[in-house]
Amino acid sequence: MFRRPALALVALIALSTAGCGGQTAAPSIAVGATPDAESALLAHLYAAALRSYGSPAHVQTEDDPLTELDSGKVMIVPGFSGRLLARFEPDATARSAAQVYRTMVSALPEGVAAGDYTTSAEDKPALAVTEATADAWGGRDVTAVVHHCGTVKIGQVDGVSRPQAIGTCKAQTRGYPDSATLFAALRAGEINAGWTSTAAPNIPTELLMLSDRTSLIRAENVVPLYRRNELSETQVLAINEVAGVLDTAALAQMRAEVADGTEPGLVANGFLAEHPLGD
Repeated sequence: MFRRPALALVALIALSTAGCGGQTAAPSIAVGATPDAESALLAHLYAAALRSYGSPAHVQTEDDPLTELDSGKVMIVPGFSGRLLARFEPDATARSAAQVYRTMVSALPEGVAAGDYTTSAEDKPALAVTEATADAWGGRDVTAVVHHCGTVKIGQVDGVSRPQAIGTCKAQTRGYPDSATLFAALRAGEINAGWTSTAAPNIPTELLMLSDRTSLIRAENVVPLYRRNELSETQVLAINEVAGVLDTAALAQMRAEVADGTEPGLVANGFLAEHPLGD
């Protein structure tokens, strides 16, 4: 007379056990980005790196992703080492890539760690000049600007932060509404140098960018920040491996594709398809 309830109880236990044994889907890791296209591109690149190692990840746009990293709303925020250093230690004087990275790491808030920075990929301020100007100055490095400071007339795009000085040189600066107007003024001789950056897309081929062999301009290398002790070893490995495949030319090419209208996620996925991690 008790057989039927007993069988029902066994069936209930079996269903309960099967439910408990099911796999719970891993949560998607939020990679923070500001609304601008360059930030979105970097965030998609690191999200794609995580997915290539089997971790679900998505890009989350925030007005201030670093604040959301501190609160735990996002888990990873990629950026540029010099700008991050200015955020966390505004009075720091470090300029070379290694010095900027070390100083930035020491200034990070408690609970935030830094991954590997891209030694071959940067987007630091750079001066574009014509070949004729470089020849007249007798050099293709920014030290030539210091040596000819009295005759230097520099242009920059309005609203874009650029160095106020190059070494001891504080040259006069003129503003322009966009890069195209700036480069046209440079070619016309209205100015003899123009601020751009090392990974800026679509720089006219007849112009050259002055090198910076003595680090007169602060380094800006790509680096991911993440919440300490909240990523697995595999996830940290995934974001660190970006440093091994990304260089400045590739970053400039991806930025050009985004500027031409391609969605940043497609650009990032395409890059990692051509440069797979872990090889």
